[in-house]
Formats: sequence, C-alpha cells, structure tokens
Amino acid sequence: MNISKLIKRKLIFFSIVIWLLTRAFAYSQSSESVYAYPRIDNLHIRDIQFKQFQDDVEFSYRRMASLEITSQSFLSLAEELTIFSYQIKEHDTILALAARCNIHYAAISTLNRLAHPSSLIPGSVILLPSIPGIFVPEEPQNDVERLILSSRDLQNGVPIKIRKNGLQLSYIFLPGADFSQTERVFYLYDTFRFPLKDFRLTSSFGERISPITGNPSFHRGLDLAAAIGTDVYASRAGTVAESGDNTVYGKYIIINHGEGWQSLYGHLSEILIPLQSAVQSGTLIGKVGSTGLSTGPHLHFELRQNGEAHDPEKYFSIQGIQP
Repeated sequence: MNISKLIKRKLIFFSIVIWLLTRAFAYSQSSESVYAYPRIDNLHIRDIQFKQFQDDVEFSYRRMASLEITSQSFLSLAEELTIFSYQIKEHDTILALAARCNIHYAAISTLNRLAHPSSLIPGSVILLPSIPGIFVPEEPQNDVERLILSSRDLQNGVPIKIRKNGLQLSYIFLPGADFSQTERVFYLYDTFRFPLKDFRLTSSFGERISPITGNPSFHRGLDLAAAIGTDVYASRAGTVAESGDNTVYGKYIIINHGEGWQSLYGHLSEILIPLQSAVQSGTLIGKVGSTGLSTGPHLHFELRQNGEAHDPEKYFSIQGIQP
C-alpha cells in the first residue's frame, strides 16, 4: 500500500471518529435539556415564568378541590405536575418562599430534600412544584425522610422521577399531603439524635469513677458501647470543624452545629468524612473503635455549647427514629 492511500484512510478514520464524538455530545446535550426546568428569576408577577408557575398552582388547587382522594385521582394530578427552578436569594426563608409561591413548605422541602429550614442556602438552586404534597424519596437520608417513610401509607402514591444536579431521583408523590404534627416538629426544630443505631449505655454524663485511673472524675459525655466497626452518624446537621487523633480521644471528629453547639465523637476506628464537610442529621461519619484512652470498643459522645459540656440525654429527639 502506498503512503498516499494510507494517509487517506487515516483521514477517513479520524473524520468518522470526530463525527461520532460530535453526535455523542449533541445527544448528551439534548438528553439533558429534557430535564431543564423553566427558571424563575424573581418571585414577582412581572417575571413571566413566575406568572406561569402561579397559574399552574392555581389550576392544581382547583383540580384537587374537584377530585376525590383515590389512587386514580392521584395519578391524574401527578400527570399535571410542573416543575420550575429558582435560585435562593440572600434573605429568602422557606416559610416566606412557601407563602409567596402559595405552596406548602412541606412540598418544597421534601422535593429538595431539606432536612431543616436552615438547609436553604443562598445561591443554591431549588425546584418548585406546582402541586402541594409530600415527595417521599426512594432512599431516605435524614430524620424527616425516615419518619415520613416509616409512617405513611404509600399505596396511593405516584412514582415519579425528578432530575437535579445531573442525577435522576426517584420519589413517591402524595398530592395534597402535608406534614403531620410529628413530622413538622422534626422539620422545624433541629433536635439532636443518638449517633448510634444499636448501643449499650455504659457511662452517663457527670461524676463517676474513672475506668482508667480509678479516681473520681467528671465525665463530659456518654459512653455508648458497640462492636468495633459499628456505623457512627452525625447527631445533627452541621459542618465538620475538626478531626484527628490524640492520646485521650483517639481518632475523633468535632462537628459545629451553629449557635455555639458542637458534638464530639471519640475513640473511632475510622473517620469517614473530610474536614469542612457539610453533614445532615444521620450522615455516616465514622466507625466505632477503641482508640485513645479506652477500655473497650465504644463511642464517647459529647455535646458542648460555647465550650461548656451538656448532658446529651437532655437534648435527644424522639427515640425510635433510627439511621
């Protein structure tokens, strides 16, 4: 084969490769555009998209008023669901947003998987549904979602898929539903939770005889006995402020929760969350161990406010909501 024919074949081959790559890119762009939701720039009637959103919301309320609550009516409503996107401004709050949009905050919060009103972060983009209701995720990640999943009858719910941040999320949609009283308490009041699913309390907060020295001492937290490798969860939403390994706590994590509150997790065998990571209540952060000054596998857990230790048992939320 002469050189000119070889060069010609190579040129044809590279042309085909470039054409295929171009088609693949165009396909990915068009596929993503299917999930591009209309964007609301301002929550004002002069914003064309917001006006359309309000019209859709008003229509959904009229439809719900005319329908009986059955699985068929739920399906009919869900087919008319429209989704809009909105970027959170500096002074937006979930309650003000819900009032302005005329949609229960339960619908906005569950669709966007907000564990607490403080989870609404300026600059983030959220989705606004045109129909009030509860969106139950397939895989719960926080206490509110676990509570909803454990207490709701989902038989009449409608499976839907929502695209956000490049991910396709699966929900069961319950049109017209709102938070129950317990769900509302869990959502509005960001309470603490036990950091372990299964444990045995071996040492309480307060005065005790130190198992290390045999002398009286003040215990600044709780000792929760569990097998090495047991999952350890964040007790409340916050940011990982410190982690490391020292002679007393061994491998440890400290999480800032705002308003001066911190939680400490000591004697870990593994640290699974990077420094400065944002966590939700129930986020997996480490594994139980026996590092540092320890007489056996357990988690040493502390709650502090402005540096002062508090008895964790006084602050835990309703027991039975497990990771």
